Amino acid sequence: EAGQGNISVRRLADVAQALETTPGALLSSTDVPSPPVIALLGLRGAGKTTIGRKLAKRRRVPFVELDKKIEQAADLSLGELFTLHGEDYYRRLEREVLQDVLSEGRPMILATGGGLVASPDTFAMLRRSATTVWLRASPEDHWNRVVRQGDRRPMADHPQAMADLRSLLATREPLYALADHTVDTSSVSANDVIEVLDRQLT
Repeated sequence: EAGQGNISVRRLADVAQALETTPGALLSSTDVPSPPVIALLGLRGAGKTTIGRKLAKRRRVPFVELDKKIEQAADLSLGELFTLHGEDYYRRLEREVLQDVLSEGRPMILATGGGLVASPDTFAMLRRSATTVWLRASPEDHWNRVVRQGDRRPMADHPQAMADLRSLLATREPLYALADHTVDTSSVSANDVIEVLDRQLT
């Protein structure tokens, strides 16, 4: 009434001017936090696709498979990409595609490739930008799930495949364990895993 206005509003306007923005933008940026990216980690057969789709539906956000994005970027299947260009090229492309996906700034459930954790820079970037979840499973569960999907390549002409799988899992477990959350998917239904994740991620 005295014509001086609300001092708190005036100070907000001063702060906004100093930051070269508007009071409205300042309020929206502080009052509405960006929904997180939830990234699922684990070897093939951990359940990243099954759990990821269900979790995305529950949270009403997109489900994104990083390997699918890599295939689109390369215009090649993963098998062709590895055969033609090798793993080093794949890892470089993986990092570039991940950076592009994260730069979208939108909420999503992101299923990563099983070997992403073995690339220190790429894994560090993911951990800075997303909430990471390791879907832990036993070697037998990894094996059986892949075979149930109709893929018998793990055992074809490779009698040491299970031993190799155990060795790979043992090597990567300390890296997967750096995730923000860990959920054991062995002998647990997908719906039960979703319930556990919902509690951990709230």
